Amino acid sequence: MADASLKVRVTPRASRNQAVRDGEIVKVFVTAAPADGQANTAVIETLSKALAVPKSRIEIASGSTSRNKSVHIGGMNQDQLNKLVKERLE
Repeated sequence: MADASLKVRVTPRASRNQAVRDGEIVKVFVTAAPADGQANTAVIETLSKALAVPKSRIEIASGSTSRNKSVHIGGMNQDQLNKLVKERLE
């Protein structure tokens, strides 16, 4: 089964960790600073909790140093991921 991908816009140094759907993009707010990969780690943890997907299945595919990222989630196809995002994120 192919990995599904998700477009993510990250806001570091937010007041809390949260993921929300905004059209075709998922906005992820993390309290971590964008230094030494801390924000990327927090993005994976936040998406894992929000989508109820193991952290081991989430990978930042591109944009590791940018606020705009492409995230791959293993073990599901794109339709399954789209449904999961609609159900679990507001």
